[in-house]
Amino acid sequence: MLSPNAFDWPGDTCSLAPGAILLQRGHAMAHVYHVDHGRVALGVLDNGSLAHQMGMVEGPCWLNISCAVLGLAPAIDATADTEVRARRVPLAAFEAGLKTLPETALSVMLDLARAHYQQAELAVSRLAKDAEARCAEWLLRHAEPTQDAPGMLSVMLRQRKRMIAAQLGIAPETLSRVLRQLRERSLISGSGRVLKLLDLNGLRALAGV
Repeated sequence: MLSPNAFDWPGDTCSLAPGAILLQRGHAMAHVYHVDHGRVALGVLDNGSLAHQMGMVEGPCWLNISCAVLGLAPAIDATADTEVRARRVPLAAFEAGLKTLPETALSVMLDLARAHYQQAELAVSRLAKDAEARCAEWLLRHAEPTQDAPGMLSVMLRQRKRMIAAQLGIAPETLSRVLRQLRERSLISGSGRVLKLLDLNGLRALAGV
């Protein structure tokens, strides 16, 4: 029978410094983590740091049970917010433990895991769209006529990207990524201090205005 006590499972104990990555979206897991002590931040990583925080969990607690039950890679990223002491249970040992559950209990666990995983996927999806929407809205609000191209609008970046990102409530790395994605979709052009707005209707649709 599955036990909530991590020390009833085979595995090893590890200590993680603040900022250490425990889970990464889309990366296959080798262990199931039980946080014995410490706080873990959940969200979306960008260039190794948590650009968007979606929640916080504090030990003692299991960290990535839903992923392990479903056999899926994590839907969100997780980093140590404080010093964390955790028990790493090999995934194979955890899966073997699942097989000892009564069929009805396993069915309930699967349903709960699916619901939790879908909520995490939806939250990440909305977060990504929200960053794009905020960026598109900011570009439209700061648009000016382009001097050398009549009829076209552009945005002069008079502030550092770090300051603009702070206004939008996102990390500078996230702003750079969103601008790159807008260029790839031919909504804007330019990589210096002047951004030309190529598709105003597309930006308006993205911004929801």
